[in-house]
Amino acid sequence: MTKRLKVEDNMISFIGLHLFCRIFQTSENMNWQLEEEELVEVLVDETQDEGRGLVVYNDDVNSFDHVIETLIKVCRHERVQAEQCTYIIHFKGKCEVKKGTEADLKPMKEAILDRGINAAIV
Repeated sequence: MTKRLKVEDNMISFIGLHLFCRIFQTSENMNWQLEEEELVEVLVDETQDEGRGLVVYNDDVNSFDHVIETLIKVCRHERVQAEQCTYIIHFKGKCEVKKGTEADLKPMKEAILDRGINAAIV
């Protein structure tokens, strides 16, 4: 009977050790999940950089045709898209004409500014 208790005691210790390891592994997994969530947040921040917009503002100087041709040449818009953006610029005061990273939008902004049209990256 004493041997039987020792075997059972060893089994209980083994089960206790197994449960402790299982809880410890779960705890590590929880930490891993938290680290994974932090990585996801960083990735979301990096993708938000691609969500920058090139905004063109209305003025009383430039003609519709000049703005349309600029959007076609600089932003590679189709004519219909350039016309629609130009009407939005005229009636609303501004229009986001392109989305992308700041590195991609900066040369476009500079080209639009060189043509005498107000633009900014937001």
